[in-house]
Amino acid sequence: MPPLLQLENVEAHYGRIRALKDVSLEAAEGSIVALLGANGAGKTTTLRVISGLLRPTAGAVKYAGQRVERLSAEALVRLGIAHVPEGRQIFPELTVGENLRLGAYTRRDRAGMEQDLQRVFALFPRLRERALQHGGTLSGGEQQMLAIGRALMTHPRLLLLDEPSLGLAPLLIQEIFRVIQEVRGQGATVLLVEQNVHMALSIADYGYVLETGRVMLSGAPDQLRANAEVQRSYLGA
Repeated sequence: MPPLLQLENVEAHYGRIRALKDVSLEAAEGSIVALLGANGAGKTTTLRVISGLLRPTAGAVKYAGQRVERLSAEALVRLGIAHVPEGRQIFPELTVGENLRLGAYTRRDRAGMEQDLQRVFALFPRLRERALQHGGTLSGGEQQMLAIGRALMTHPRLLLLDEPSLGLAPLLIQEIFRVIQEVRGQGATVLLVEQNVHMALSIADYGYVLETGRVMLSGAPDQLRANAEVQRSYLGA
C-alpha cells in the first residue's frame, strides 16, 4: 500500500524567503511520524503546506494517492486532514462545547458527530467537566486538550500536531502524549512537530530532522537516538 501522506521535493516561500527546500517525506497509514528540528527549521511551514494554509512553489503533496497541493484548506479538512496549530487558537469567548462543535462544521452526519463528541470527552474527561465553561477560562493544558479535541471532531484520517507539549507541565505532557497514542490506536495517522525530542521519539514509528528547510536526517527512533548529531543537538548528549 502507498503511504497515506507523501511530500515529494517540496519547496515553499514566504515572499522571497525560501522556507522549504526540496523536502521529501512520507507517513504510512496508522503511523506516528515525528518532525524534529530547531526553531526556524521549517517544521511549522511543512504542516502549513500539508494542510493547505501555504501553497508550495514546487513539488507535490500526495494524500491517499492523490495530489492535493492545490486544494484549499477547507477542502483538505473535508478529505480528512486536521491541523492543530502551535498556540492552540481556540475561541476564548465560546464554551468548550461550542468550540468542539465548531470543529465539525464541515460535517452533516449528526449521529457521527455525537459519537465523536463522546469520544473526545472519553479521551479528555476534563473537557466534559468544563463543557459549559468559556475556552478563555481554561488552563493552558486544558486549552491544548480542547484544540486537539476540536480537530478530532473532524474525524480526521491524518492529524497534524504542532508543538502540542509547548508550555505544559510534565504530567500534562504525559497525558497529551498518551492521547496521541490512543488516537493512533483508533486509526488515525499522526504527523507530530515536537521540540521535546525524547517524548516524540518514545511514541514515533519514524522521524525526520529538518535543518534550515531541508531534511537532513531520517530513520526509525532508535537510529535517530544513536546519531551523534541528534544526540548533540537535541538530546543533550
